[in-house]
Amino acid sequence: MFTAKQIKDMMTAQPFKPFRICMSDGKTYDITNHDMAMVASNSIEVGLNPDPDGVLERFVRCAIIHITRIEELQPA
Repeated sequence: MFTAKQIKDMMTAQPFKPFRICMSDGKTYDITNHDMAMVASNSIEVGLNPDPDGVLERFVRCAIIHITRIEELQPA
């Protein structure tokens, strides 16, 4: 099980390493930069479909308890 602190540490790591959040329902969300997500005590808000300027289309809330694994992605 993951904690908010573990995810926050990944979000603020220098240098940032892109990662994928895998959820218990099979959905995945790629975090490709530190501006794509916000961590709360029990959830993470993940931004979706960034445009070329980095503006996000919308956010989806993911309960941390439903995160089954986190995978490191290759940098772009």
